[in-house]
Amino acid sequence: MARDEELKRNWEQVQTKLSNQFADGETLELDAIIYLIGVQELGQIHRRFKKDHKLDLMHIAICRLLEPYGYYEFDYIDEDGWPHYKVIEQLPNLKAGEQSIMMKEAIVQYFLEKKYIG
Repeated sequence: MARDEELKRNWEQVQTKLSNQFADGETLELDAIIYLIGVQELGQIHRRFKKDHKLDLMHIAICRLLEPYGYYEFDYIDEDGWPHYKVIEQLPNLKAGEQSIMMKEAIVQYFLEKKYIG
């Protein structure tokens, strides 16, 4: 199977499974899935978050997702339990579509590692 087809199939599997689990089947978009990964990585699943914390959660997720690519490295967990990452390599300048593909690849890889899909 071509790499693009495999990514599309795996992405749809992640999107469908998460949408059914967290959005009553309403399709979750990329940003919502990144947010869910941030909540997962923080580990404070049942907490309500304010708007500024939602952006922080998305940042945690992006750092975690791009860590295997060598862009970020886990640094420490602060006294409130929030993980912090340090930049190892600057992200390349990508067009919006390229960013989306890179994030989808990273998300699929994340959920394959977690054995959520497979």
